Amino acid sequence: MELTLLNQVLTGVFALSLILGAVANRTNFCTMGAVSDWVNIGDTGRMRAWFLAMSVAVLGAIVLEFLGILALDGTRPPYRTANFAFPRYLLGGLMFGIGMTLASGCGNKNLVRIGGGNLKSVLVLVVAGAFAYLMNKTDFYAVLFYSWINPITVDLASIGLEGQDLGSLMGGLVGVEPMIMRTALGAIAVAVVLILIFRSADFRASRDNIAGGVIVGLCVLGAWYLTGGPTGLEALEEAEWMDQKPEGLGVQSFSFITPMGETLTYLPQPSSVLLTFGVVSVAGVILGSFAYAISTRNFRIEWFAEMADFVRHLIGAMLMGVGGVLAMGCTIGQGITGVSTLALGSFITLAAIIVGSAATMKVQYYKMLYDDASVGDALITGLVDLHLLPSGMRKLEAL
Repeated sequence: MELTLLNQVLTGVFALSLILGAVANRTNFCTMGAVSDWVNIGDTGRMRAWFLAMSVAVLGAIVLEFLGILALDGTRPPYRTANFAFPRYLLGGLMFGIGMTLASGCGNKNLVRIGGGNLKSVLVLVVAGAFAYLMNKTDFYAVLFYSWINPITVDLASIGLEGQDLGSLMGGLVGVEPMIMRTALGAIAVAVVLILIFRSADFRASRDNIAGGVIVGLCVLGAWYLTGGPTGLEALEEAEWMDQKPEGLGVQSFSFITPMGETLTYLPQPSSVLLTFGVVSVAGVILGSFAYAISTRNFRIEWFAEMADFVRHLIGAMLMGVGGVLAMGCTIGQGITGVSTLALGSFITLAAIIVGSAATMKVQYYKMLYDDASVGDALITGLVDLHLLPSGMRKLEAL
């Protein structure tokens, strides 16, 4: 019965992944593209779609938790963990934001591009997956990060807080039960964000952006329900009768960097034990995007036109693999899935990804305008443009 349950859940996840891939292709839902539109041309349409997806996921999650249908305190990865390792979120988010810009898209977007025939994204999948594997399965993380991150990690439990989600943090400060505080804060945040999103007449008229945001948010919520609802996967974690329990069990939703590493592990030796939520979601997004591309005759083979482009994607994929695992998620994994748990680390990661991506785009812009400009001058000027540094520090003029 348990294996039947596992198969049913993975089948449901695969169906949601097919929808996610097809919809992301159809609506051009792209988190890096959202940052690019905002930074380069002042268009906030896709950014609003991204925040709409967050709002849908947050609203659904707080309702299901309030009704007792879902519990997100013990997720995979542990978004609400009381070990608040803020350097992971900051550094990992910045690395991922820089990497996805160099690699022409986040994890989900590169899977969608593979389905559309882009072979450059195959390189990103392999390299990002390889570095995610190193971070998760070897001493790579311990050697480079653990020794200095662990000593400055804040143990929230030591000060009487249950976790790092906003409900636990605020509830602990004012003496209100975390569930009640989480529900109230989530509802207020969603209401405010939706008002801000739909203030734009252009956005209200954009069916693709609205559809993309709503459906992506519902896919994230659907995965939470499949893995953590009444027939979820958590029961299998305690199944003592199984000689070898499948990997990747637990309450979880979409994230695409660690799953890329899991996929590279699965492909050489296909096994039911290695067939995880992550592997199924990677395959589903690619196939969903492929089906849409073929049905609309938009399938196009694309490869690198020059070595410089190859090197950019290679470096970007490396940063994505390391940064995505370090931050415990990507633009989908932390920016939507993690945010839906109202974890403070997810909000920090989201901000760091946006800043890392936007700053990288500014550096690319000023390096294009001024061939002899240093990366430092371009970066400082870009941060001035983003209002993160005072205007008096500007080194280069925009043209």
